Amino acid sequence: MPTVVLMDVSLSMTRPVSQDGSEEFQRKNLAVHGLNMLFEHMASNYRLEFTSLMAFSSLWELLVPFTRDYNALQEALSSLEDYDKTCVEAALQGVSNVVQQEWGSACPCQLMLVTDGSLGIGKGSLRHSLQTMKQRADDKKFPLPFPFPTKLYIMCVANAEELQMTDAMDNLEELLRLSGGDGQIFTMEGPLCMKSVQAMFGRLIDYAYSPFHAVLHCGNLSSDVQVFPRPEPIVVDDEVEPMPRTVSTDLEIVGFIEIADISSPPVISRHLVLPIAVNKEVDEVGTGATEEPEEEPSASQMAGKSPNFCVLLHGSLKVEGMVALVQLGPEWYGMLYSQADSKKKSNLMMSLFEPGPEPLPWLGKISYLGPISEAAENPYGEDESKSPFPVQPAAKRSYAQNVTVWIKASGLQTDVQKILRNARKLPDKTQTFYKELNRLRKAALAFGFWELLKGVADLLERECTLLPDSAHPDAAFQLSHAAQQLKLASTGDSQYAAFDHNIAPMHTDFSG
Repeated sequence: MPTVVLMDVSLSMTRPVSQDGSEEFQRKNLAVHGLNMLFEHMASNYRLEFTSLMAFSSLWELLVPFTRDYNALQEALSSLEDYDKTCVEAALQGVSNVVQQEWGSACPCQLMLVTDGSLGIGKGSLRHSLQTMKQRADDKKFPLPFPFPTKLYIMCVANAEELQMTDAMDNLEELLRLSGGDGQIFTMEGPLCMKSVQAMFGRLIDYAYSPFHAVLHCGNLSSDVQVFPRPEPIVVDDEVEPMPRTVSTDLEIVGFIEIADISSPPVISRHLVLPIAVNKEVDEVGTGATEEPEEEPSASQMAGKSPNFCVLLHGSLKVEGMVALVQLGPEWYGMLYSQADSKKKSNLMMSLFEPGPEPLPWLGKISYLGPISEAAENPYGEDESKSPFPVQPAAKRSYAQNVTVWIKASGLQTDVQKILRNARKLPDKTQTFYKELNRLRKAALAFGFWELLKGVADLLERECTLLPDSAHPDAAFQLSHAAQQLKLASTGDSQYAAFDHNIAPMHTDFSG
């Protein structure tokens, strides 16, 4: 999940802060100190995170594009210049442009707005932007909410009392609400000093950037791993009393399955699984990945030369072309697999399925799966020509039925014309005529389209009067019979409008 740091470099950030010592600090210095603390933490624990640094006042500037080089981010912080007034709206529009250009609109992003709570004056201020937000044309809309999923963290180099003296806190809360409400506002507690800003960024780290450590088990083998990024709690909406479900710190592999059988399943999120022991030496016995240290490390790089089950699992899945089904919690599963980012680099990934006993319908219930050795015969067959998947459901699914849908008027017209074409070829097309007639009848009854039945009945009676003298006498009987049955069904009487009832051809005998 990439992070954008949006740093306020307006004149209000240069306001001095009273310190006990002789050295004078500005609010900007406190913000830089807190960001350096965050970058050092991410370099140690979240070094796979892509981070970008932007500065803004009345205009915005991209100082450092998305990178994993935290030294470059810290160097850019040390050379920040001071500019003019604050304009948050223009900066948010810049964030939207930068993120969409780099990641598109599907990738979730974390935005960290670092400011002193002074939101500008007059036109261009956040106060003015929020007041005029509903009075704008479509081409000048407020940039929030972003077109991509966002978590907004507002870091205020000010205490709550200072922000509440004005309407700054109300405006910041409205900004958080417009972004989707996923995030938090952090303020400094106590006097404005280095210790207070460290405590504020420490709360942010605990809330959003704490690493997720777990133990991966497979039988008697286990490995300490870090899951990156940290899995978010999931709330199942269809539960009576929904409770957030969290990924367990004990990940249990319950089986292995071929990639072709797992196909491309729907997942909630994807995560990188790394051994906790970090060693820059490359062990070619593992994945065989060789790369520069600043690139994304492979499992073998993270494990070094010491034996590690995580590296063994990664290499095995890669060679055998399989995935491992892993239990994340009660009735919650995911899968582990090898994903290659380039020809020389691959990593062990974990995808989270929707909570429930049957997240992938074509596999059936996960708890019903078992090893091939317990089956009476190999379900894949000796020639690999068959597969036990997809598991066929006991009841035929509704989407497997031949359902009639009329989205446009042309579709309905086509179905009516098909009935009339077969009506003019009676009695040769008797079976086809009644098949199409019953299909239209069922659809009309399902939609409550009684007028359609009456209208088609009138058309059939008209066709009956237009039959030529050379027409077979059975045609007139069948058309009159079908029209009468449709008229009875159009009344809505349960005796004649039963959905499962089919109109049968009228029995006639002209052989004599």
